[in-house]
Amino acid sequence: MAHPLFLSVSPEIKEAIEKNRPVVALESTIISHGMPYPENINTAIMLEKTVRENGAIPATIALIDGKFKIGLSADDIEFMATNKKIKKASRADLPGIISRKESAAVTVAGTMIGANLSGIKIFATGGIGGVHRGAEKTFDISADLEELSKTQVAVVSAGAKAILDLQLTLEYLETKGIPVVGYGTNEFPAFYTPKSGYFLSESVASPSEAALLLQNQWLLPHSGGVLFANPIPLDSSLDPKLIENAINSAIRKAEENGIKGKKVTPFLLEAVKEITSGKSLEANIALVQNNAQIASKIAVEFSKFRPPDLCKN
Repeated sequence: MAHPLFLSVSPEIKEAIEKNRPVVALESTIISHGMPYPENINTAIMLEKTVRENGAIPATIALIDGKFKIGLSADDIEFMATNKKIKKASRADLPGIISRKESAAVTVAGTMIGANLSGIKIFATGGIGGVHRGAEKTFDISADLEELSKTQVAVVSAGAKAILDLQLTLEYLETKGIPVVGYGTNEFPAFYTPKSGYFLSESVASPSEAALLLQNQWLLPHSGGVLFANPIPLDSSLDPKLIENAINSAIRKAEENGIKGKKVTPFLLEAVKEITSGKSLEANIALVQNNAQIASKIAVEFSKFRPPDLCKN
């Protein structure tokens, strides 16, 4: 584990890691920046319950008072859900926030770092960041992709956020040598919908297959993370035309308002929610719960491998 000066692991999670029990990391950005109150706190609690119901221990991760807190208490979740001063932290933000002893919700990249520091190998989220539409002009590419290329944590998501350029995101993932593995599918999901039209060369059909793939990935030299692309359940998915029209409208609105940088993603997600009359938020909650369920099952299978056999390089 990392230096205790900036890492605080709950006793339950610390014991689970030491005894090689299944643990699933959960992000805090969805609590502080991804959903409105009270849906954010209800979703956070529901995700932890889902992880436990599927045999693993939840580890929601955030930066609180300058420390990576691995495993939030009920009071911590309430704080992250209601405090308007919570920042949003990716890799580049961590040294400053830790130095100033500030609190921040961590992105996919930030959560991967916290999970890796504490020895957690499986992480469930909604969708990863990626290459934004128009990135050929703005160079707006999420640090999540770089983190996946260097940090040995498996991320279970419903693909990349639908507001992104999915084709360019997949190209970038391939360039960085990041395995993108369909879970029960050979097609990359489009977040709110299970199909994107972009097919994958690798897929697994069960938690045990996923766990074996992870073992072999991390026995290879210089390997980073793995992205498991898990489609949103059909009964929760949205009409592709509806969501694409909503995204295009939201992008125009962002451009008109001069929204840039870290503010783009939360602005677009909120705009899409308004345009779809809340349907996108309902779909988001359903898909992240589904990802937590699958991640927990993978973590259970992965915990059956002996720690000395893993990550030797």
